[in-house]
Amino acid sequence: MRVFVTGATGFIGSAVVRELLDAGHDVLGLARSDEGAAAVEAAGAAVERGSIEDLDSLRRGAAAADGVIHTAYIHDFSQMEMAARADIRAVEALGETLEGSDRPLVITTGTALVSPGRLATELDSNNPSLHPRAMSEQIAKSLAARGVRTSIVRPGASVHGEGDHGFVPVLIGIARSKGVSGYIGDGANRWPAVHRLDAAHLYRLALESAPAGSVVHAIGDQGVATREIAEVIGRHLDIPVVSIAPEDAREHFDWMAAFWALDAPASNALTRELLDWEPTHIGLIEDLEQGHYFAQVAA
Repeated sequence: MRVFVTGATGFIGSAVVRELLDAGHDVLGLARSDEGAAAVEAAGAAVERGSIEDLDSLRRGAAAADGVIHTAYIHDFSQMEMAARADIRAVEALGETLEGSDRPLVITTGTALVSPGRLATELDSNNPSLHPRAMSEQIAKSLAARGVRTSIVRPGASVHGEGDHGFVPVLIGIARSKGVSGYIGDGANRWPAVHRLDAAHLYRLALESAPAGSVVHAIGDQGVATREIAEVIGRHLDIPVVSIAPEDAREHFDWMAAFWALDAPASNALTRELLDWEPTHIGLIEDLEQGHYFAQVAA
């Protein structure tokens, strides 16, 4: 199968490209810069120049492929509405190109805001009132009735592994700059997590065999207490681990406070049953204990 991958140079997308190539697929990767194009070519994939804001490039890539995996996203937390709108337009453009073809379109959202405070399952709907990116799920589900074999992959709050530049490195950077590793309140709120290689494998399985309209959870750890994460960070940085009062969290963690306060455990039971997927790589705490996160942030 020839697969068009958006976000092909990103942390998740680059692992998806490798997973697809190793499984014998051909890959066309979206790249917005010369450096990105060189990285896609070095991985062994063909290049489509463009970005998720360049809808014509998305249409060209989708038209030239037997299926699409959409992992690209604008991770600008100061402009979340803008980023969500760009994602919605991208999903619409990809879906319109594939409409009536029964070709697969795999998109990305997340479990973090599905059902805060209780265990999220694949049967739960993502709520646009909690985050506008949830609208991408609704669009993908509507495309399933228009001849597109859509599936939705929801990773957890942390997709971890070497090279991670997401939430955990931000927390490490804050701890290093503040001189303490903080958690909010009692730190009992839980973060789901998945290793990037387990996530990449799930994207391939969804592409190959997920039924139209499926929702799958890329979850390895169902929910890791944030206090436990803070304790590992504190130990590796040799700094105190402290509780930050909820009313002081914004001042201490800045924009990260809203995410660090989430209690968002998530199940992968239905995903495992549907696609015979099993996470096989180490969990978040064991990954943190390897030490590479702390060398990475220091560098």
